Amino acid sequence: MGRFGRPRGPSGRVIDKEKDVILDVLSPYPTHPEIGEKKSKHLVPQVIHRITIMTANGEKKNIVIVGGGIIGSTSAYFLSHHPSFNPATHTITLLEATRIAGGASGKAGGLLALWAYPSTIVPLSYRLHKELADKHYGAERWGYRAVHCGQLDARGRKLTGPSVDGAKDRPTDERDGGSLQDKQAVSLQKRSKEAIGLLRAAGLPKDLDWIAPESAQGYEEMGDPSTTAQVHPYLFTTSMAKLAEEKGVKVIIGSCKSINVSKTSKTVESVTYTDSSDNSSHTLPADTAVLSAGSWTQKIWPAAPISALRAHSLTIRPTRPVSAYALFTAIALPKDFARTGEGAKKQSRHSRAETVTPEIYARPNNEVYACGEGDTLIPIPATTDLVEVDARRCQDIVDYVSSISDELRNGEVTARQACYLPNVSTKGGPIIGESERVKGLVIAAGHTCWGIQNAPATGKLVSEIVWEGGPKSANISSLEPARWGL
Repeated sequence: MGRFGRPRGPSGRVIDKEKDVILDVLSPYPTHPEIGEKKSKHLVPQVIHRITIMTANGEKKNIVIVGGGIIGSTSAYFLSHHPSFNPATHTITLLEATRIAGGASGKAGGLLALWAYPSTIVPLSYRLHKELADKHYGAERWGYRAVHCGQLDARGRKLTGPSVDGAKDRPTDERDGGSLQDKQAVSLQKRSKEAIGLLRAAGLPKDLDWIAPESAQGYEEMGDPSTTAQVHPYLFTTSMAKLAEEKGVKVIIGSCKSINVSKTSKTVESVTYTDSSDNSSHTLPADTAVLSAGSWTQKIWPAAPISALRAHSLTIRPTRPVSAYALFTAIALPKDFARTGEGAKKQSRHSRAETVTPEIYARPNNEVYACGEGDTLIPIPATTDLVEVDARRCQDIVDYVSSISDELRNGEVTARQACYLPNVSTKGGPIIGESERVKGLVIAAGHTCWGIQNAPATGKLVSEIVWEGGPKSANISSLEPARWGL
């Protein structure tokens, strides 16, 4: 018998039959691979050198994750980093139609907040973001940092000349993100006394000095660096997928055609896809399929109540580094506010005064992200690389943010883009859990605009569902697929 009344196996191993756990106790104070020898001595008395948690009956698992966005990529990360995963025994495949982070996950704002929704998973996910950044150098690798967040009321200025329209655009890629830790925003002292007075009168924080003084009308804090943070979505998503690959996950670029279910046992048995390089058809054996295809979920599983909302956004490289603020704005445009760019001839001026609400997020790589309202004018295409971008809508966002900031107005547009956000079309969401109708089908979809924020919690919960038989880190009964009849 071993300590604590548990039987010993060969080589001094303590075996817990109830949990199928093998605890290796070959040394009294073994060095923990992540926290070092000194801190290892402060662990619980039964200090362990290695823990291997077996699946319930020790069977081989073939897991296919459908969708290489942030939900699929974090699911791949946590599944492959779970102690039950053994690449010599199990397989994990991440199946993506175009490229990792090719859709909303590469074009989102990347805001993280403790005040996001749903409250069942937000605190867990916010904490995991910090832990992932600490473990994998997220500040340098994917731009993780704490930020201020607020509601800005402003008055748009007339556009008397061209804004940043006409800059050469390109999609987001590895050149974006990173850090400018050696550069600081220009001090507020460079503003005139009159300008400083206007900003103070509007209640703007001292370091929010890249809003035109004559535009600022009011500011209300929504979050501070203790409750709000950000990541660069493209870099975060691709990093999660890369870290999963390093653990043995195989990434396949191919379009999922079907998740195949046994008619008799109602269990997942395989996933069929078309290879994107040569259009050939293949079928992967699978006992577990994680459906995390975002706005494309319903195309693969028609019963899933996931709808798609198109959203346009852009990135601007401002004339100087700006302070770390995420702004939800309400910009009152004057009646004679002039549009620029494509569509200006058709509608050169607004016929009436109106209020627009772009979101503006400063990023740590001397980049500012801005997005506008969504639309449902264009149906979702077959794949993310076929998403139609409305140039006029992008230019409207440029004009709106230019009307309240010279740093943005005189900057350079580096990307104009559109994506589709996945929403649960009936109620609540996201949907996270194993289907009660099909064994082995785990659904993780419908994360709305908070997909980046809630991805780590979703990925961790998916790993617990697959390897441990159910979610352990959070109570997600309100998000289970059965609530939607799945």
